Amino acid sequence: MKSNVYFAGVRSRSFQDNKQNRIERLFDAASLDEVVKKGDLTAIKIHFGERGNDSYVNPVLIRPIAEKIRALGAKPFLTDTNTLYGGSRANAVDHLQAAAEHGFAPTVAGAPVIIADGLQGDNFREVLIDRKHFRHVKIAGEIASANSMIVVSHFKAHLPAGFGGAIKNLGMGCAPALGKAEQHSARPIFNVELCSGCRSCMDNCPSRAVTVKKRISAVDYNLCTGCGKCLRLCPTHALDFDWFVEVPPFMERMTEYALGAIKGKEGRVGFFNFLLNITPDCDCVPWSDASFVPDIGILASEDPVAIDQASYDLVNLQMGLANSLLHKNHEPGADKFLGVWESTLGNIQVDYGEKIGLGNREYRLIEI
Repeated sequence: MKSNVYFAGVRSRSFQDNKQNRIERLFDAASLDEVVKKGDLTAIKIHFGERGNDSYVNPVLIRPIAEKIRALGAKPFLTDTNTLYGGSRANAVDHLQAAAEHGFAPTVAGAPVIIADGLQGDNFREVLIDRKHFRHVKIAGEIASANSMIVVSHFKAHLPAGFGGAIKNLGMGCAPALGKAEQHSARPIFNVELCSGCRSCMDNCPSRAVTVKKRISAVDYNLCTGCGKCLRLCPTHALDFDWFVEVPPFMERMTEYALGAIKGKEGRVGFFNFLLNITPDCDCVPWSDASFVPDIGILASEDPVAIDQASYDLVNLQMGLANSLLHKNHEPGADKFLGVWESTLGNIQVDYGEKIGLGNREYRLIEI
């Protein structure tokens, strides 16, 4: 049975058709009033954008979603989790500051901000999913505690995931740093030239796998669990993962985490994908490159697999833009994501998502 995905384009010549009003109509058309119940504490899962990035979903466009939730008698809050890799959102203090700088405040976006995994990323719950890669997954505490959730995703390309949409926003975005590391499950590599010799990695490694003399000298991969704690603590980013290793298993692990993020909220999660500013990179990078296809519109659904499949298809139907990172596949119908990052396999998310019961790839696109 096909899942319904509702679509609103970007053209507008009247107040009635501005984006805010279209978002409200999408909310109603997708029956998200059945997702959110009176008295709910409702998470609006959003990406606040790394400092220096400006392609995240505009907080002005989050406000109509918050207002619809509040009108149903629920209490919305905006939320995201701290990062694994450092940057301006590695702890809740810096994360809240970055969110405020980007306009995510009650006066603009219509709801308060709560960082879902706590001050230093240690607020999470183990959720049973019993799938191929994980029996349990780690889900941020305040997301697990929420009664319902609306997942708002900026749809764009991503290395190595192929694209970032609802599934990635659930899987990677609802996990604390330890959960993000489990999904990557890679062993760190190091750059001696960047090392300052501070010993944070060695002193805090839970498995004592890192050795630092004057500078970092070794990582014992027989001891390393791939938890990623050293990446978060390194002030000079001398440690990193090889993101190109084992891409298909990484994407399957991410998709299993997405399943864990909605476990216990079946029928209580809705999705918006914003196909605006469709850039080559995640909003985690501290810049925003040129879009590689034109703005398309906004989608809403109760099915994360269907909304991502529809978004993927709509992007690929566009004519690719010059003066962008798109180096091939410009013609309508060609795979734009492979045209940006030729080593990616974004379809794994939707294929595996359907296989494990996250949603349905078959969809009916309904324009409002």
